[in-house]
Amino acid sequence: MQNFKKLLSQRLLDAINIGFANPTITENDLIDMLEYPPDTTMGDIALPCFKLSRTLRRSPVQIAQIIAENLNDEAIKKAEPVNGYLNISISDSYLERVLNTDILTKGDSYGASDLGKGKTVVLDYSSPNVAKPFHIGHLGTTVIGHSLKKLHQFVGYDCVGINYLGDWGTQFGKMIVAYKKWGNRDEINAGGIDKLVELYVKFHHAAEEDPALNDEARAEFRKLELNDEENIALWKWFIEISVAEYKKTYGQLGIEFDSYKGESFYTDKMPAQVQKLRDMNLLKIDDGASIVDLEEYNMPPCLILKRDGSTLYPTRDIAAAVYRKHTYNFDKAIYVTSAGQSLHFAQWFKVVELMGYAWYDKLVHVPYGTVSINGAKLATRTGNVILLKDLFAQAIEKVAEIMEEKNPDLENKDKVAEAVGVGAIVFYYLSSNRIRDINFVLEDALSFDGNTGPYVQYTYARTCSLLEKAGDFKEDLDITFTADEERELIKTLARFPEKVIEAIEAYEPSIITRYILDVAAAFNRFYHNCQILSANDEAVLNTRIKLTKATNFVLGNAFELICLKKTKKI
Repeated sequence: MQNFKKLLSQRLLDAINIGFANPTITENDLIDMLEYPPDTTMGDIALPCFKLSRTLRRSPVQIAQIIAENLNDEAIKKAEPVNGYLNISISDSYLERVLNTDILTKGDSYGASDLGKGKTVVLDYSSPNVAKPFHIGHLGTTVIGHSLKKLHQFVGYDCVGINYLGDWGTQFGKMIVAYKKWGNRDEINAGGIDKLVELYVKFHHAAEEDPALNDEARAEFRKLELNDEENIALWKWFIEISVAEYKKTYGQLGIEFDSYKGESFYTDKMPAQVQKLRDMNLLKIDDGASIVDLEEYNMPPCLILKRDGSTLYPTRDIAAAVYRKHTYNFDKAIYVTSAGQSLHFAQWFKVVELMGYAWYDKLVHVPYGTVSINGAKLATRTGNVILLKDLFAQAIEKVAEIMEEKNPDLENKDKVAEAVGVGAIVFYYLSSNRIRDINFVLEDALSFDGNTGPYVQYTYARTCSLLEKAGDFKEDLDITFTADEERELIKTLARFPEKVIEAIEAYEPSIITRYILDVAAAFNRFYHNCQILSANDEAVLNTRIKLTKATNFVLGNAFELICLKKTKKI
């Protein structure tokens, strides 16, 4: 079963071909033009005919009238031309088909497709710096990236999730200096990454008083580059401690990665790309540094090598992209980082193009805004951070208190509190357009009222409770719609496949999050205004059980796409 926009675009094109000579319009043109009116009195979906005037050489009013006269399909209840718009209402027969043939038959696979079958997407996200804390600033790249991975998998792509660890650079020289001066192995083994962060912060405070420490750090990192045995062992230890801590947080989010190859992995792969740049005469010397001049493209030069010959982030990113193309033969490579890195990605993407790599246009940067807590900026080196694990713990504790008050006899309260508490934070973050800056307010995120994670999880739990009480529905009974709330609910559920595609095309998980809120609102209106289990008519009762089951499927499927756990009881 096609989504309604797709089906309608085909019928609209048929009507245009009947009513107009040689129209140069495609189905995709029409899909892009279709919109959902704010008021159902204006139809369920509308075609503004203004954009068709130039092509069809008629006024919008005439176009809407002609299309209406030639539009025919059992899915269409009514097509009404109004002031240059064609307002279309969906038939009950179509809604029945969506409910029975699409949602209830497909169940957990409803909304999925084979759009990406045979194609591979590589996603680079999360990627914390080793020996630094996993704080709330990492939440964006982590949950946006994983949501994009789940979305692409849902429509058939083979996906490779890469955690490109920041496991190389002068910060390791600083960590090594700090450890040798003030560190204790037993304390660090016991305290984990928190103790490493303490050392990192202590180094920066000390370096403000004694700048010579920065020279020591550069010297220790140079020893690391030269494979000094002691420094290599410390470096590997720092990584081990850090990754173990990160995996705890990923576990709470239900996230797993296919690769943890960090910056260090590409150290021996950079020289070949630098040489290629030289051979192509793309490298220029500027004040001792090696650059690619991008003035022609209205960008600053892309730095490839420092004066001392050491590499920079663009060098490593280019080498990593080449390796990933050779290893995975990706059809798309997605990088989820802060908007502050947009210029960096634009620069090295352009360099990849200038190097003649035909796949340069398969590289996609997905930027996102900053996050703060009550307006406070975060900075690792000053120690002003909100650790994600601490935020999760605080949320879980508050949810547990609420649940103890509302439902003290609930089984597995600890697991439910974790699912709801962590889910509340994820949902709060993903509710906004990714490019917006977010000021995080925990109390707002944890509310069971309003547009929150607990609200939608509670709605899902409500569907589970109703279905448990109702038992199985009867397949052979006809669908009987008797209330507007029923129709509005199934119309909302019918949009899920469209929303999945919209989210993928825009690289925007918030489209799914906002859609979940629409489903929850539609279901709760249906729940409050329609008798479900107490309906007297058997066909009505069966229809409403089916609608509840369909809502359960759609919410569950959508939850999976945004790292939100399904909770059967709250």
